[in-house]
Amino acid sequence: MRRRLRQVLIIGLTLSLLGIGVPAWSEDGDRNCNDLMAADTPAFVVCTWLAKPDEAADIARFWLDDDGQNMIDSGPLDRITIDCQEPGTECPTGGEGDGEMHDIGDPDVPGAEDGGTPECQNGEECYIDPTGVTAAEKSAAKATPAGRAAQAAAQTPMRVWIDTELADDYKAGKLDEAVKKVAALVAAQPGVVGVRFTSQLGYNQTFSTAEELDAFVSQTATALRKVLPGKKLSAHTVVPLFGCGANDACKAAMTEKYPLLDPERIGAWLSKGYIDQLALDDGHLATLYAAWQIDAKEAQRNQWIQVRARAWDAYAQIAAEDATFAGTQLTGEQLTQAISERVAAPLQDAAAQTVTLWTRWQDASGEVNRVYGEKWQASDTWEQLKKLGSIRPRLATLYDPANPEVDPATDLKHLSEVFGQVYLHAA
Repeated sequence: MRRRLRQVLIIGLTLSLLGIGVPAWSEDGDRNCNDLMAADTPAFVVCTWLAKPDEAADIARFWLDDDGQNMIDSGPLDRITIDCQEPGTECPTGGEGDGEMHDIGDPDVPGAEDGGTPECQNGEECYIDPTGVTAAEKSAAKATPAGRAAQAAAQTPMRVWIDTELADDYKAGKLDEAVKKVAALVAAQPGVVGVRFTSQLGYNQTFSTAEELDAFVSQTATALRKVLPGKKLSAHTVVPLFGCGANDACKAAMTEKYPLLDPERIGAWLSKGYIDQLALDDGHLATLYAAWQIDAKEAQRNQWIQVRARAWDAYAQIAAEDATFAGTQLTGEQLTQAISERVAAPLQDAAAQTVTLWTRWQDASGEVNRVYGEKWQASDTWEQLKKLGSIRPRLATLYDPANPEVDPATDLKHLSEVFGQVYLHAA
């Protein structure tokens, strides 16, 4: 799929440079969606529906109907095995390793168990913790709510991220101190994937100028990579301009209202390697574009077309983020439609690689909104989400260990029934 798309882009670019129009097949047919792109979109960018919105709803309904029986019946593919004892079968020998079976988690080097130091040929200490975190700092990090939650999450199949906000620390001149606390938390729990270091970047009122925003991203990313080599860095933001599609009046209004959220600036953060994962929120899609008769469904479609056209996924993993399932009462048909639009649609054609769903949040009045029932009582929404097992690795959620539903171990075990990744909030 990606190879074919790359070939189309190269062919289209060559034609445009030669002054030749794009081929007729890019304009005709009911699967064409070029009308949703801006007028200044390069000629070699072609939009084609793999599954149109109404088809996506039918696809979701097919897999969710009858308690997901079709998904159950599909089953896993048979695993391919080779019997080296079978006559005529040759298996390679002489590869690396000691020829012995080892359990998952066994140390690669004698002496490399947790807390130990690998033995070197001459007896010297050959391992240095790249984080520069001391044993005392690791111990203190483990004792925090986020540290205890990370240990509990490690007992589930979920991949673990640390979710924190470093913008305020940066503005207060305490970035290095805050980064070191994050590094201790990551170092305290082996297997942590990375750090989400900011949310609502450029959308909230933390930064007032583009220069200040760029400085925060570059300096924070540099500081984190220095103490956490190999770990992924994630950021959350919104791009209101994307929801406008080809509506020029809408684009002018969004550019004026949100000057810091310039797609070119955000794209530069990705191309320079500051961010490995970018989460785009869709909370604004339902109401922000009403003046131009653009509903939530169309705004979301416009957004993902723009993301694909810019090939942001060539630089970083793109995630969709949605908080509307929590606290929303939906009928069976509405729930199926919501899953189709908010989960299936962003994943369609790799517009987003993952979808982050908020499962619990508290509003200004103190009311708690949940996807599941209180104290994990059954709910229709939660039961439907549990049926999406085939895309579990692509589903993520956020969890605040300081405000548990029951306790971290219980909560994270339940969350792992739906999600393949979890972001643990660290104050």
